[in-house]
Amino acid sequence: MVESDAGTKVDAESPSQDGARTEERKPVVTYVLLVRHGENEWVSSGKLAGRTPNVHLNDKGRAQAEALAKYLAIQPIEAIYSSPLERCQETAEPLAQVLGMSVQIEPAVLEVDYGDWHGVDLKKAAKSPEWAIVQHYPSTFHFPQGESLRHTQQRAIDGVERILAGHPNAVVAIFSHGDVIRTLLAHYAGVPFDLFQRLQIGTGSISTIAFFDGRPAIVNMNVVPEATAITIKRDPS
Repeated sequence: MVESDAGTKVDAESPSQDGARTEERKPVVTYVLLVRHGENEWVSSGKLAGRTPNVHLNDKGRAQAEALAKYLAIQPIEAIYSSPLERCQETAEPLAQVLGMSVQIEPAVLEVDYGDWHGVDLKKAAKSPEWAIVQHYPSTFHFPQGESLRHTQQRAIDGVERILAGHPNAVVAIFSHGDVIRTLLAHYAGVPFDLFQRLQIGTGSISTIAFFDGRPAIVNMNVVPEATAITIKRDPS
């Protein structure tokens, strides 16, 4: 008897009908590390960068990228994928350098196309009637001149499934964006789409999904390497 990943006892060998013993097939297990990019000036100023080009990591973001590289360097990572946007590639690059690997661009995990919402001040946007829809009924919302969050989720799922097919029994890292990662986690955790906003994914954080013969299990979520405790911020106003 051996212990499986789920903690149950299973037979390493099982008898066939003619009495011969056959080795039981081992499951295909792939780990996907979903990593949110580090902080940039748009995040720190409370503005929605979206797909705005030339948004780079700030000093804190670069420190987060270095911490991620140190934290993840001990993992048997086979491939590194990234959103095409600069802030994701800059977060992935230190890990790629440590592991002697290249960063592969994956358009499926690109940031949401926020359309007319690109560049908005989030505190001001929070006062609009559309904000309540985005927060509580996101399945019904389509960003003006952009895309719907349902479309974001589906294209990201399609991308992860392609990556899984290409890396059986491996560990892969995917560097992406907050809303993309949250919709992916909601899908693989079986959380109704309209509740995905309840998941919090900080900059420079890691969330891990294990796929056992394609069956997902959330291993951890929103892990920040340099933190030993949660950080609670209060608005001085």
